[in-house]
Amino acid sequence: MAEGAQTLAGGNAPRSGDLKSTFKPQGVQAGSIDELDRDFQIGADKAQFPIYSSFGNDLLTRQADIESNARTYPRKIPLALKRGRGIYVEDTEGRTFIDCLAGAGALALGHSHPVVIEAIQSALAEEPPLQTLDLPTPLKDRFTRELFDSLPAAFQENYKIQFCGPSGADAVEAALKLVKTATGRRGLVSFSGAYHGMTHATLGLTGEPTPRRAVGGLGGEVQFLPFPSEYRCPFGIGGEASAAISARYIETLFDDPNSGVLTPAGMIIEVIQGEGGVIAAPDGWLRQLRDITKARGIPLIVDEVQTGLGRTGRLYAFEHAGIEPDVVVLSKAIGGGLPLSVVVYHRDLDQWKSGAHAGTFRGNQLAFATGAATISYVRQNSLDSHAAKMGERLMAGLRVIAEEHPCIGDVRGRGLMVGVEIVNGDATNAPAPDPAPTLAKTIQHECLRRGLILELGGRFGAVVRFLPPLIIAQDEVDAILERFGAAVVAAHRQ
Repeated sequence: MAEGAQTLAGGNAPRSGDLKSTFKPQGVQAGSIDELDRDFQIGADKAQFPIYSSFGNDLLTRQADIESNARTYPRKIPLALKRGRGIYVEDTEGRTFIDCLAGAGALALGHSHPVVIEAIQSALAEEPPLQTLDLPTPLKDRFTRELFDSLPAAFQENYKIQFCGPSGADAVEAALKLVKTATGRRGLVSFSGAYHGMTHATLGLTGEPTPRRAVGGLGGEVQFLPFPSEYRCPFGIGGEASAAISARYIETLFDDPNSGVLTPAGMIIEVIQGEGGVIAAPDGWLRQLRDITKARGIPLIVDEVQTGLGRTGRLYAFEHAGIEPDVVVLSKAIGGGLPLSVVVYHRDLDQWKSGAHAGTFRGNQLAFATGAATISYVRQNSLDSHAAKMGERLMAGLRVIAEEHPCIGDVRGRGLMVGVEIVNGDATNAPAPDPAPTLAKTIQHECLRRGLILELGGRFGAVVRFLPPLIIAQDEVDAILERFGAAVVAAHRQ
C-alpha cells in the first residue's frame, strides 16, 4: 500500500489527508501560536477550562457539575468535541486537533471513516434486531469469520470464541473465569506495570496504584512478576540481561516448592504495556514465557485489547514473537469504533457450563457490522504494514527531537503505539534519570495548544503516548512531529 493512501474494495476511499479540504485545521498552523496565546489561557486565576478563554465552556461546566469525579480525560484534555473526520476532531468553537488518542486506540480507521459509516447504514437498512444476546445472526457470523480469518492459521481449527459485554475489562473477566474453571486452580500471575481494566477483578491484575488504594480485597490470589525493561530494568542491569534474568526468576518461582507461589490458573500479559508506559516485551522473553507456561500446564492469556488489529505493525502483537497463546482477549479496534469484546481460546479450555459468562449487550449487531468491515479493510489494505512504516517514521523523528532535548529520556514502541519518556534531563543518576511528570504534563498542554491531542501514561505519568489512527499519512506524521517539537521547546521556557 502506498504511504498514506488506502483503496476501498469496490471503489475509492479518501485518504485521511484528502479530508483536510473539508475539515481543515483552524488556528493550529505553524506560526499562529502567538495568536493562540489569547485563547489558551494558563494559570489558576483563569477559567476553569483554560483552553476556552475567560468565558469557559458550557458543556465542560455542566459535565463537571453533574458527572462523577471518576471522569478522567476532561481533566487532562479539557475539550468539548462536536465532530471528527479521519485523524482530526473539531471542538465546539471550530478549532481542529490532530487526534493521537483515537479513543484510547479503539479507532483504527479514525473518525467517520466511509467504511464504518457504510457498514452502519447498510446494517440499519436490513432492519436487524439490534441486540440478540448470544443468538446467531448473519452479521454476527460475518464478524466471526472475518475475525478468525485475521488470526494465525492454527486458530481456525483449534480455537473457539466467547462474546462478552462491550468492554475489554469484561472480556478479561471472562478469560480469568475460563482458566480457573478449566484448571480448577485459583491463583493468577500478572506483571508489574500491567493494565487490564477497572472492574474489581481486573484491578487486582493491574499495577497502577491510584485506583487500587481505595478498593479493598484486591489481588489476594495474584502474584505480580517483574516485566523486563531496557530503560528502567527492575533488576538494575538493563539490556538483554533484563529479559534473561526475568525468565530465570519466573521459572525458578514455579519450580521451587518453597517459593510460596502455587501453580496458577493462568498467566496474563500485555505484549506491549500501554498504560504502563509503552514497554514492549522482548520477543525472545515471550517465547521463553510460552515454553515455561506450556511445560507446566499454565494457560497463557495475552491481553490484546489495545494492541490488536494492526496497531503494533502486525495484526496481533503476539505474532512478533511467533507464539501461540492459549487465550487472546480482544476489544477496542475490533469493533470498528463501537463497543465489542471477545475472548478467543483453545478448545481444550472450553469447560464452561451454559451461562457461565453472559451479558445483555454481547449481541450488538451494529458493532458486528462495523467490526467485520474494519477487520476486512485493515487486512485488504495492509494497514498493519502501513502502521509499521508510519511508526518507524514517527519514532525516527522523535529521536531527532530527543537529540536536542535531554528531557526526552527514551523513545520506544512498535508500529503506531509509541511512547516518549520525559525525564529530569539535568540529572546524572544511573541507570536512567528520574521521571519528570510535571514537565510531561506541561508538554501535553503545550501540544494541546498547538492542536495535538496526546495522552500520558507510565510510571508517575511521565510517558507521552502516541496512538494515532492506522490510516495516518506521512505528511500527518510530520505535522505531529512539528507540533510536538515546538511543544517541548515551549515547555522548557516555562
